[in-house]
Amino acid sequence: MAEGIACFDSLNKALDQIPYAKLLGIQAIEKNGQPEFYLPFVEHNIGNVLLPAIHGGVIGGFLENAAVLHLMWAQESDGIPRVIDFSIDYLRSAKALDLHARCEIVRQGKRVANVLMTAWQEDESKPVATARAHFLLS
Repeated sequence: MAEGIACFDSLNKALDQIPYAKLLGIQAIEKNGQPEFYLPFVEHNIGNVLLPAIHGGVIGGFLENAAVLHLMWAQESDGIPRVIDFSIDYLRSAKALDLHARCEIVRQGKRVANVLMTAWQEDESKPVATARAHFLLS
């Protein structure tokens, strides 16, 4: 178990090295032996102040960073996967609350990986966004 904790510590150290992830406040936590990504609510992540709702670009950036870090964790690699393509579906407004994300590697070859990402707030069964991406592995 200590190895798993060290692994999640290294994910958080990697997050500290990514300026956009640091600006957003992304964190990695361990949930059932898998990484779960967490974005605590901060006022500067609001896009629509009338609702208020988290900006769609913040959600997209959060999911992309989560997928990159999930691949690094799964490969136990320091190499940073490069995005080939990224597609996001916004399913509902993300309220002024904390945001969570989980990633699933659908298919991974020697050079390319396909990842699905899901973001939710209070209830994991009611996602605010889902995304799909292909990454070039280093």
